[in-house]
Amino acid sequence: MPEGPSVKRFQLRCSPFVGQSVTKVGGCTRQMNPDKLKSLTLWDTQVHGKNLFLAFGTIQEVAPCSDSASPRPSECRPSVPGTAASGDNCLSLRTEGNAHLPQCRLLEGSEVDDLPLLTENAARQPRKWLRFHFGLYGSIRANEFARASKANKRGDWRDPSPRLILHFDSGGFLVFYNCRIYQCSSPTAQPATDILSPEFDREQALEALCKATPVCHTLLDQRHFSGLGNIIKNEALYLAKIHPLSLGSLLSPSALKLLLDHAVQFSLEWLDSKLQGRGLRPQIYGKDKCPVGHEVMKGTFGPVDGLKRLTWWCCQCQLEVLPEEIQDN
Repeated sequence: MPEGPSVKRFQLRCSPFVGQSVTKVGGCTRQMNPDKLKSLTLWDTQVHGKNLFLAFGTIQEVAPCSDSASPRPSECRPSVPGTAASGDNCLSLRTEGNAHLPQCRLLEGSEVDDLPLLTENAARQPRKWLRFHFGLYGSIRANEFARASKANKRGDWRDPSPRLILHFDSGGFLVFYNCRIYQCSSPTAQPATDILSPEFDREQALEALCKATPVCHTLLDQRHFSGLGNIIKNEALYLAKIHPLSLGSLLSPSALKLLLDHAVQFSLEWLDSKLQGRGLRPQIYGKDKCPVGHEVMKGTFGPVDGLKRLTWWCCQCQLEVLPEEIQDN
C-alpha cells in the first residue's frame, strides 16, 4: 500500500482544488454516498501517516488571505541536504491531451497568496471530513483516468474502476482508486509519530526501537512510525547495516539512532524525488544483489498475531546481533 511520501503526493494533487465546489460525482464506492458531496466545497486537505483527510462543507464567504488552509508547496517539500527547495523544481501534474482542463500543479509562493480562502465565519460552518486509506496500487489522479497497463488474469484489458470521482466547478476532476473511504468528525492527528512531520518525536521513536522486539516489526508499527511502510523499512535497515530480526534491546544506542536517521532521511528524500518527478531507486528492496554484489535473502516476517511482510536483506552486510555476542562483549 502507498507509504507516507506517496500519500503526501496525493494530497498535493488535491490541494489545487481547495476552494472549488463539487458539481458532479461518480465511482463504485459503497462505503459512503457520493451524492452527499454535491454542491459542497473542498475546504481542506491533510495527511497523517498513510491516511489522507479531505474536508467538505458549504462556504458563505471567501476572501484572499496570506495563510492557506492547504499546505504551501514549500511546506510540503522536505529540506533535504543537496537538493533545492525553490519553486523551479515543483512537479507538474498537468495531463497531456487535457489542455482544456485547469492546470493542476504545485503553486508558487505569489500564486498561493491569491487563492480564495475561507473567512472566519465560513470556517465555523460544520465540515464533512472523509478519511482515505489506500490499498495496494491505490492512487489519486487529477484530470485523467488510470488506464490498464497490462491484461488481467482473464486476458482482459480493463481499466481500473474508480472508487470515487469528484468533478469541480472549474472543469477539473479528481479520481480515487483502490481506497477505503470513511466518514469522520475530524482528522486523527498524531504528529509526534508521523515520520514526515516536523513534530516527529525522535526520543519517543527511539524508546520504541529499544524494546526486545525485532526491529523490522517495530518499524512498521504505525503507533510509533506513522507513514513508514515496507519499502522504507527495508531501505533503512540496509543503510544502517542492521539485520531485520535483530532485537532492538540488543542493539547499541548509536546503532538505533543511525537506523532512525536513515528511516527519516530516506522518507524525506523519497518525497523529494516524487515532487521532482524522479523514480525511486532502492538499494535492497526487491533486489537479487546488494550494491556490493552480495546475494540478497528474502523472507516474510511479522508479529505472531500481525501482518507478515516481505523483507530483503544481505547476510554479509547486515549481520544479526545475537544474545551470546552481547554476553561475550
